[in-house]
Amino acid sequence: MEEKNNTENKNESKGVLYRIAGPVVVARGINARMYDVVRVGNERLMGEVIQIDGKNTTIQVYEDTTGIKPGEPVENTGVSLSVELGPGLLTSIYDGIQRPLPVLKAQMGDFIKRGVDAPGLDHSKVWDFKATSKKGDEVKGGDFIGEVEETEGTIHKIQVPHGASGKILEIKSGKFTIDDVVAKLDSGTEIKMMQRWPVRRPRPSRKKLSPTVPLITGQRIFDALFPLAKGGTAAIPGPFGAGKTVTQQTLAKWCDADIIVYVGCGERGNEMTEVLTEFPHLTDPRNGKPLMNRTVLIANTSNMPVAAREASIYTGITIAEYFRDMGYNVALMADSTSRWAEAMREISSRLEEMPGEEGYPAYLSTRLAEFYERAGRIIPFGTDKEGSVSVIGAVSPPGGDFSEPVTQSTLRVTKTFWALDAKLAQRRHFPSINWLTSYSLYLDTLEPWYAENVAKNWKDCITQISIILGEEDKLMEIVQLVGSDSLPEKQQLLLETARMIRENILQQNAFHDVDTFSELKKTHMLMETILYFSELANAALERGARIRAILDTTSKDKIASAKFEKDYKKLLESTRKEMEAEFQKIKG
Repeated sequence: MEEKNNTENKNESKGVLYRIAGPVVVARGINARMYDVVRVGNERLMGEVIQIDGKNTTIQVYEDTTGIKPGEPVENTGVSLSVELGPGLLTSIYDGIQRPLPVLKAQMGDFIKRGVDAPGLDHSKVWDFKATSKKGDEVKGGDFIGEVEETEGTIHKIQVPHGASGKILEIKSGKFTIDDVVAKLDSGTEIKMMQRWPVRRPRPSRKKLSPTVPLITGQRIFDALFPLAKGGTAAIPGPFGAGKTVTQQTLAKWCDADIIVYVGCGERGNEMTEVLTEFPHLTDPRNGKPLMNRTVLIANTSNMPVAAREASIYTGITIAEYFRDMGYNVALMADSTSRWAEAMREISSRLEEMPGEEGYPAYLSTRLAEFYERAGRIIPFGTDKEGSVSVIGAVSPPGGDFSEPVTQSTLRVTKTFWALDAKLAQRRHFPSINWLTSYSLYLDTLEPWYAENVAKNWKDCITQISIILGEEDKLMEIVQLVGSDSLPEKQQLLLETARMIRENILQQNAFHDVDTFSELKKTHMLMETILYFSELANAALERGARIRAILDTTSKDKIASAKFEKDYKKLLESTRKEMEAEFQKIKG
């Protein structure tokens, strides 16, 4: 009887192609569940079930379907799209469905052929496993039983798979592959160093925490005016050429995350080539080792199949959650979510679904929310050490129109908005973040941290600077009409202070050895010195000094030099003294 049931299940897992519309195909005679992975056609192309309508099963294929025809076989694997999680993830370069690109290149050269498959991890590599639990220990899903030094300085903690629990019957240190059993439980569970996880299912955690610790980026405009919390979400929308990719690469290099997951989702091939060739040669500024030692790259360029592009975001966030569960702070860069949304739109149109705004599917906002909600700062099951996933998503609105659906849907779910401005980029103001339209909703929750770890007057400095920049914007229309010399002296002074803020704080040179990264204390000291100049200048105006005498002072120009000095503290302190001396000489 049992043999008969097995035969029936085997037959039900096979069917034939009935209809083909690009990457979306329909099969008949197959017994499948939603999101099951199937093998399509004689070449066994990889696909995923996305709709079931009676005897018709709709599948999105992750590869080019050119040449396949109705009547070819379709086989259900019975499992959903999953990634392999274990030692070997770091330093890897994957496509959207976790096939390692270097392995594919070695097999077939520069062009990926259809139907090819490769495991996400190296199953033959031997790792040095050190047991941290012992025989008789009671363990449950998420607990750590051992560790492996995956790359120099990065410890990969081996976890009990979620859903498993019991007492350890057997565990030993030694050299193993990821397929070898390293521990056995009395429940019968055999634990290996590798586990699989469905990409569309968020990994569980013990407790979610409030976003009260900043993700320090070393970029003054972000850290000061528009900070992002660890476990927070940020959007970087901007038109073509405004600097989205460069900004994300800078954040990947300098932010204080332990692990970087960079997802190139539908970007141009030349941009991804730059990432893939540059990242392996970058040096980690924290320890002098290669930055790739703590990086996972997922590359899905615009000419790759759209279905794999749609999956690449989920592959990236699942890998990020896995490292988060080890107690690491992870930063996920998604470049760009607009291309991901376009992939959803294309698949939706082939499914003949009712289109929403601008042809995007009606569930666009839901999918974006589901993705960004997987960010967070948590306490994992296996340790009391906090872990976090911070998600930074680039958005590419057509023509720089921020009112389009993807940007607006993203704004509803992200709490930090870094708006790139093409006009600033044309004026060579980098990072080209528009300080008038950008915002951060983390300012209040992070204020206690800044007050304790940087300076008690941090928020006061930020507030004053924001007011000055806002006032400058109001005056610019008048200046363009009649010139700045016709303004009252107090307003001329405000314009000069705003200029100093823009040039000395908001602008930063990514190619300068010192200015590429600005520590928080340096950022604070620059802000304080500029505001101190404003304070001295306003006091001089009140006692009758002429604005020209104030603007002609030379000591204030030394603030710009401090950006490029390692010993900035000494220079800024002497600058303050020189400013005091100069203002004392100005007669009222």
